[in-house]
Amino acid sequence: MILVAGGTGRLGTLLVQHLTVRGLPVRVLTRDAARASHLARTGITLDVALGDVRNPDSLARAVQGADLVVSAMHGFSGLDDGSPASVDRKGNMNLIDAARAAGAAVVLMSVVGAAPSHAMELFRAKYDAERYLRQSGLRWTIVRATSFIETWAMVMGTPLQQTGKAMVLGRGENPINFVSTVDVAALLERAVIDPALRAQTIEIGGSANVTFNQFAATLLKACGRPGSVRHIPRPMLRAMGFLMRGLKPGFARHARAAVAMDTIDMTFDASKTRRDFPHLPNTDLNTAVERWFSEERKRAAPPAQK
Repeated sequence: MILVAGGTGRLGTLLVQHLTVRGLPVRVLTRDAARASHLARTGITLDVALGDVRNPDSLARAVQGADLVVSAMHGFSGLDDGSPASVDRKGNMNLIDAARAAGAAVVLMSVVGAAPSHAMELFRAKYDAERYLRQSGLRWTIVRATSFIETWAMVMGTPLQQTGKAMVLGRGENPINFVSTVDVAALLERAVIDPALRAQTIEIGGSANVTFNQFAATLLKACGRPGSVRHIPRPMLRAMGFLMRGLKPGFARHARAAVAMDTIDMTFDASKTRRDFPHLPNTDLNTAVERWFSEERKRAAPPAQK
C-alpha cells in the first residue's frame, strides 16, 4: 500500500493517477473526504484516510499497512489553515515519525534550493524536513523541483481572466526556472516504484529560465482575450510583508516570498536529471500555460444538457 499525503492537490492527483494505472494500491491522506471526490469522478478506486499531518495522533490509521509514504504536500499557499512551519516542517516530521512506526519507506517532495538560511520560509522548512528524513533511519528518496508553472499560471492568470490584467509581483525581470507538474509527477512516480533510487536526492526543473514578465507575456498570448500587465512595486511588497504579519500572516508570507523571487538567483540547469531520466516529459512553458487555460475553460463551462 502506498500512502500519498497531498494526494488531492494538482501534483498528488497526477501521481495517484499514475500509480493506480499501474495497478498499485493507493491510499490518499486528506483532512476532508470531499477534497478527494474529483479522483472518484475520474474512475479511480482508492482508499481515503482522514487525517491531518499537523496532528500526529490522526496518522496512525492512515499509515497502517503502508509500505511507502509519499509527501506531496506543501503549506505555502495556506492562508489561515497551514504554513511552511506547520505543514512542510512539523507536518512532514510527524509523517516521517508515523512512517517509521509502520516500517514504511518515505518519498519526500521538496524544492530546488532548500537550505537552512534561504530567504524564503518554505525553503528553510523543506530543508529541515529533508534533514529529519535523512537522519530517521528509514529508506528514503527526496525529489526537489523548481517553481511549478501551473501554480503561477493560477496566481497570475486568474486575475487576467477576471479583470484583464496579469499581476506581476515586483519588477518581473529576475530569471526563474519553472517546471510543469506533469514532468514532476512522472519523476515522482519513478521515485516511488524504483527501489534503486533510495538514499538519493533528485532535482528536476524546466528547460528554460524565464522572467515573470516573459511568463505574463505567455499568459496574455494564451488567454485568447485582450489584456495587460500590472506590476506591484517591490517597496509595496516589502511593506505588505511587514505590516500584515499579525493580521494576515499568509498574505504577508506571500509578499515576502515575492520580494525574494524578484531579487535572488532562482535559475536552474535541468540537464543532468534530463540525461539521467531521458524518458521524462519535458513540458515547455507555452504548452503548460495553454493546458492550464484549457482546463480552466472546461471547469467554467456549464454542464452539458441531457
